[in-house]
Amino acid sequence: MPRLPAQVQQQGLIVRKSNPDFLLIAAVYDTTDRLTNRDVSDLLVSTLQDPLGRTKGVGDTNVFGSQYAMRIWLDPAKLNAVQLIPSDVITAVQAQNTEVAAGEIGGQPSATTQYLNAVVTAQSRLQTPEQFRNIILKTTPDGAAVRVSDVGWVELGAENYSALSRVNRHPGAGVAVLLAPGADALATAELVKAQVEQVAKNFPAGIEYSFVNDSTNFIKLSIEEVVKTLIEAVILVVIVMFVFLQSWRATLIPTIAVPVVLLGTFGVFYLAGFSINTLTLFGLVLAIGLLVDDAIVVVENVERLM
Repeated sequence: MPRLPAQVQQQGLIVRKSNPDFLLIAAVYDTTDRLTNRDVSDLLVSTLQDPLGRTKGVGDTNVFGSQYAMRIWLDPAKLNAVQLIPSDVITAVQAQNTEVAAGEIGGQPSATTQYLNAVVTAQSRLQTPEQFRNIILKTTPDGAAVRVSDVGWVELGAENYSALSRVNRHPGAGVAVLLAPGADALATAELVKAQVEQVAKNFPAGIEYSFVNDSTNFIKLSIEEVVKTLIEAVILVVIVMFVFLQSWRATLIPTIAVPVVLLGTFGVFYLAGFSINTLTLFGLVLAIGLLVDDAIVVVENVERLM
């Protein structure tokens, strides 16, 4: 903390924990093409990002798109003429674009009947291009003030120009949702989709959304594959055991053993704090094959000895 900038220390820190992989990616776009990418990004940040970040199971959110930002473009020749460098401009902007305390109500010394104590904060942050143009960078020996407008120009533009987001040829932006450690991916995805649907009701006309990436589809397919493998294993065990042993008693033993062992496995998962993910599901698929093979060998050997 002591090594962080003073402004960061005053505002405080937010700690977020999340898995590195994206759970969902939602795209918001304007089907009427009236808005720019910056407009859509600003709409997404102001209306959707915070509600998604507060959703249960969400670790963090990342916005893809160029948001609005105050751009200061510097002219190297003009900077050299007044003997300034870009870092001087940065220092001046940081010093004159701060939020400061204007005073305190009820501060000491105060009357004994004064029970209210509050800090008054001045609205000192700059908000318009004109205010940024008037930032004083230095004063010349003859007393003239050198302002930002003297060495460049200011405009309300994009935060960066390295990327351009379009969805189905329409201007848009995207937000990626990252899962919190230990959270249920399927339950969190359903909550996120419900939250997006709720917020989308207040979107302007022509603003649509879609989920361009949904990792839960793969999880659902993995679960379906495990169930399919389990059913196939039980059916094959019944057929093989009955055909070769001609005994329903010997057939029922491994048939019942498979689901019982799997139920016990999920119980161990819960007690040990393990999650049902792609790796554990793949392990279950392999374990089912080993379990069926061992069950057949044991039953055949017992039947032979008896």
